[in-house]
Amino acid sequence: KTLKETLIVQKPASVRVAALLFKPDCLQHAEAKPDFVGFEIPNAFVVGYGLDYDGYGRALNDLYVVQDF
Repeated sequence: KTLKETLIVQKPASVRVAALLFKPDCLQHAEAKPDFVGFEIPNAFVVGYGLDYDGYGRALNDLYVVQDF
């Protein structure tokens, strides 16, 4: 939300937000919802595809839910 507001001050033609992963259960502000969503996922901790946990899992080619987190 803050980033979008900061960009709008610069008066661009438009500002759109895209998210590969979206956790609707974690959304605290309705106006912060992304305009484009790749996948909606539950409120779980995921690793892989560039996401990591303390440096582990970043290089995985798929997304995995971390159990017992």
